[in-house]
Amino acid sequence: MKLLLPMDRDDTQEGVLVPIGEVGVWALLDIEEGQVSEVLFFADKEAAMEAWPEAIVVIGHFEPFMEFIEQQMMVLVAPMQRSIDDIVEAYLFKELHEPAF
Repeated sequence: MKLLLPMDRDDTQEGVLVPIGEVGVWALLDIEEGQVSEVLFFADKEAAMEAWPEAIVVIGHFEPFMEFIEQQMMVLVAPMQRSIDDIVEAYLFKELHEPAF
C-alpha cells in the first residue's frame, strides 16, 4: 500500500502531518507486510502522484480532498496521529477512517 501524506518537512522522525493548505513536502510511504519499506519525499504534489499512491492521509474531515477521490484514491483521516510512526501504526491497526461527507 502506498500512502501519501502532506507533511511540514522531509524528516521521518521530526516531520508531522499538516493540513493540505500548509504542506511543505509530500511524503510517500510504501507499506509492505506490515512495515514501511520506503519513504520518499516530493516537493510538489504532481511528482508524488506519478508514483501512484493508493490513499492519502489527511488531518481532518474538512480538508480539500475531492481531487484525490476523483483520481480514485482512498482518503483516510488521522484525527490525532501526526508523526509518520503513529500514522503507520494507526493504519496497520485500522484506526484511520474515511471522512464524513
